[in-house]
Amino acid sequence: MTTSSIRTESHIEGVRRPGRWLALSVLVLAVLLVAVDATVLGLATPFLSEDLKPSGTQLLWIGDVYSFVIAGLLVSMGSLGDRIGRKKLLLIGATAFGALSVLNAYATSPEMMIVARALLGVAGATLMPSTLALIRNLFHDPRERSLAIGIWGAMASAGAAVGPVVGGFLLEHFWWGSVFLINLPVMAVLVLVGARLIPESKSPDHGPWDLPSVALSLVGVVGVVYAVKELASHGPSLDAGAAALIGAAALTWFVRRQLTLPAPLLDMRLFHHRGFSGAVLADLLTILGLSGLVFFLSQFFQLVQGRRPLEAGLAELPAAIGAVTAGLVAGVVARRFSVRSVVAGGLAAVGLSLAVLTTLDLHTGYPLLGASLLVVGVGAGFAFTVTADVILSSVPKEQAGAASAVSETAYELGAALGIAVLGSIVTGVYQGFVTPAGVPSDIASAAHESLGGAVEASGGLAPATATALVSSAQDAFVDGLRIAAGVGAGVLLATAAAAWFLLRGQKLEDGVEH
Repeated sequence: MTTSSIRTESHIEGVRRPGRWLALSVLVLAVLLVAVDATVLGLATPFLSEDLKPSGTQLLWIGDVYSFVIAGLLVSMGSLGDRIGRKKLLLIGATAFGALSVLNAYATSPEMMIVARALLGVAGATLMPSTLALIRNLFHDPRERSLAIGIWGAMASAGAAVGPVVGGFLLEHFWWGSVFLINLPVMAVLVLVGARLIPESKSPDHGPWDLPSVALSLVGVVGVVYAVKELASHGPSLDAGAAALIGAAALTWFVRRQLTLPAPLLDMRLFHHRGFSGAVLADLLTILGLSGLVFFLSQFFQLVQGRRPLEAGLAELPAAIGAVTAGLVAGVVARRFSVRSVVAGGLAAVGLSLAVLTTLDLHTGYPLLGASLLVVGVGAGFAFTVTADVILSSVPKEQAGAASAVSETAYELGAALGIAVLGSIVTGVYQGFVTPAGVPSDIASAAHESLGGAVEASGGLAPATATALVSSAQDAFVDGLRIAAGVGAGVLLATAAAAWFLLRGQKLEDGVEH
């Protein structure tokens, strides 16, 4: 049999693989859960604050340590999947994710919650690159793969908005830990069905898993993100400077080590491809602009506008609807027009929507908020789906895990930086509010930790004083949210301009190399 006939047979087998769409549905379950877990705490924050009584800094760590750890380990886990088998890693990770969800649900202190979220991040890091790499191996036909990636991207984008809806429903009926226990049945389905339907795949040409590189990537990413977080929260400090130096040194050492290893954790030559680099940068900065805002918008709906948890979750649903719809048609639209116009246009739409939110006040009506969230979802759905397709199509199939890991690292690193930077802006502005006269110092101190803390602390005050305290805190919170929205809008519009130039000439596969 000739080489070309073998390739044709392989191609047909890949296109017609039985059960591939059912296998995809199992993979996107994992994506949805990891994305949901990154945002579901936004709604649970007031309840968690009341129960565990974390400080403002601890609350931010609870919110973003999950993304920190995922970002630090994704490249390592993508490379591990290429070596031991992506299906095997996915099933191991899903089992661990379910078990660690129980630990999160029953955390009894802020410190325990932070550790539990970090461990959940380790498990989450095994899931994301495996799912996208397996899609690359399930779908060999470029148009089918575009649709599959569209569904994957829609779930990744929609997870941020589905999280508040699911969380809102659970918080209406159960305690805050239930937002984690919901992971158990989903992960059980993933393991049982995935074991039968998902084909195993791994790189045929792999070397040993380099543990020094794993440590360097983790220390580098977490060090840099921690430094940014500290700088945004407290200004220049010795701690922030030390973390930045350690993180930068570790990442530099990581890159140099990859260039000398015969079987690197991450092939740095991938970044020589302009489309690959442009798509990764677009993912990173888009999520940075969005994530911090989403994290605090849930609190705005509940603690400022007084909505119940489920109502607050449903208020964010237009973003999910927009993301799913755009993700499903993104491949077709990018082929009809161009990759750069769809990505840059999507990013610009998100940026303009965030700019609209700079007009936010305590009494902003829902039509404006709902319309903005819908446009955000559509823009993000187009951008994420097309960039994921570009990233995955830019590399040979055997490097799918590494490429997927880079894509996911950009996503999670952007989420961590977004919560750190934009979240710190909101927190910094909030903590500067003036305490009304007559508020005892201990209550004032608790109120300045977080908006949830202010609402809870006001319960022990006289009605007039309590109203004045909560009103002052809400005004400061909204001021911070407006500034964060403006920064996010600037980041997104700048990213749209960069994507227009970096993705010039890029095309999605359609029987043609790009």
